[in-house]
Amino acid sequence: MPAVLLLFVCLTLGFLVARVAHPPPALAHSLNWWVLNIALSALVLNLIPKLQFDWHLWFLVASMWFVFLGAWGCFALLGRALHWSRARIGALTLMSGLGNTSFIGFPMIEMLRGEDGLKYALIADQAGCFVALAVGGTIVAAVYSGAKVQPALIVKKALLFPPFMALFVGVAVGLLGGWPQTVDTILARLGLTLVPIALFSAGLQFQLHLGRSQLAAIGLGLSWKLILAPLIVYTAGVALGVGGMVLTIATLESAMAPMVSAAILAEQNNLEPTLASTILGVGILLAFVTVPIANALL
Repeated sequence: MPAVLLLFVCLTLGFLVARVAHPPPALAHSLNWWVLNIALSALVLNLIPKLQFDWHLWFLVASMWFVFLGAWGCFALLGRALHWSRARIGALTLMSGLGNTSFIGFPMIEMLRGEDGLKYALIADQAGCFVALAVGGTIVAAVYSGAKVQPALIVKKALLFPPFMALFVGVAVGLLGGWPQTVDTILARLGLTLVPIALFSAGLQFQLHLGRSQLAAIGLGLSWKLILAPLIVYTAGVALGVGGMVLTIATLESAMAPMVSAAILAEQNNLEPTLASTILGVGILLAFVTVPIANALL
């Protein structure tokens, strides 16, 4: 129960501060920088060395790519049939293909499956969803905004992202026997800042702009992200012989709300930013209901 309260208190506090206290415009951006570069890196360095690796871990990465590529194919076809603009197809691909596997995902996984589940969620997020954002998301944004795709820049951005580098360091440290106790404690304390700050930041950025012309797109986008994608991921995992915590976390991470960074990418590339922010807001609200339901079914 305290973990559930923490989720709602931090999210609600951010929502209220944004509308009552009039914080500096750059506050959310600054908090996101800390979460992505310091807190998330520390959490990766703290938990990855303790993870027991097996061949089934590939499914955590593959499931995140399936959600992204499935969304791209689905909305490219739907967009053509429904005569959507390229901007709308791009926005829906980003918002329905990339999940909030860290800001919302980590606190919810920790609440539902504990620290053991969080270790697997880090793999899904960093090796799966982050790479899908850095590579696939950048390509989609460029293609549907009319910009030029720059492969070298995409690779450089992915390889130099601090949490992604921390993933490789964490694996190496785990193979060498783990961190000294003092270092492990410091990393754990820094990692603890991720949940409250990430949710507070999400609350600061929470927006809803429900327009009648957007309802069909919102409904279709969230149907894929919150229901169809995780259902297909679970079915595929069972068919491939994947089970246990790997299948559980892959399914739950596939079911997470849309990614905050995807909405930022859509806004930067003028891919229906109002639609993107609305899908983000509605998706976060619904995920607090749909993800626990999925967990109960699992």
